[in-house]
Amino acid sequence: MDDERARALLQDERVRVQRLLGGADAVGRSDRQAADEDAGSSDAAELLTSQGTDDALAAELRDRLAALDRAEERLEAGTFGRSIRSGQTIPDDRLEADPAAELTVEEANRS
Repeated sequence: MDDERARALLQDERVRVQRLLGGADAVGRSDRQAADEDAGSSDAAELLTSQGTDDALAAELRDRLAALDRAEERLEAGTFGRSIRSGQTIPDDRLEADPAAELTVEEANRS
């Protein structure tokens, strides 16, 4: 995959993840506010569960942004598209589907 295409894929994915993270953060704030207002009611447990789910989603999205950062670093270092474990080439179709891929499909399935 050429560097220009890789940059475009990484940028598109970053925009998508940041948009999702913004939404997750807004929902999390809303759930926290609702839990604070409903403290002591039977609905508070449901709101706290929802808050935990929101937090987990936001953490996953932040992890995804970190993976995109690492992919951009590999692009700048000239190692983008190679497995961080074996150095084998990661096929373009895998990178199209997941531009932050760090392993070949076979390596990821073994993990």
